[in-house]
Amino acid sequence: MSRIGECKRNTKETQIEITIDLDGTGKAEVNTGIGFFDHMLISFAKHGLFDLTVKVTGDLYVDCHHTIEDTGIALGVALRKALGEKKSIKRYGHMILPMDESLIMCALDLSGRPYLVFDVNFTVERVGYFDTEMVREFFHAITYTAGMNLHIKMLESGNNHHMIEGIFKAFAKAFDQATMIDDRIEDVLSTKGTL
Repeated sequence: MSRIGECKRNTKETQIEITIDLDGTGKAEVNTGIGFFDHMLISFAKHGLFDLTVKVTGDLYVDCHHTIEDTGIALGVALRKALGEKKSIKRYGHMILPMDESLIMCALDLSGRPYLVFDVNFTVERVGYFDTEMVREFFHAITYTAGMNLHIKMLESGNNHHMIEGIFKAFAKAFDQATMIDDRIEDVLSTKGTL
């Protein structure tokens, strides 16, 4: 069973092409025009063992907002397509991940019901050309287009680069866990019979 999702999204602000293979090996080709964002998406692919291709042309002369948020929208769509009917997946995933002095908790449910709880306070406005307030916007976009309940909490803060990188890695590990196939689950893991 192939679990590959794609999304092409073109607006007056961004042109985006994304492909993700949930059963990959962590290979990534990413170009968003924002170096730190590329680094985060590559980390997501590597630590989740997803094969990921991301090509983005955005209105960076304005700022980074549209590029990051729209990439989140497109990635969420691709993830939802890759999951299909969600048959036999574990559904839930969680990770408490250390990144040097920072400690991040990420928990998610691929329920189909979008909700984001984001409990993180950054102490600088930017890391590279990436506005720190865009971390929440990115995960909000993924949550609502993929249809997942996502909780991200910073248990121990520190260097903002470490905090953000830890969030992306924790999300990768939790999402990988939630999308794993369990042969004991014959249909979907829900008393409703659907996710």
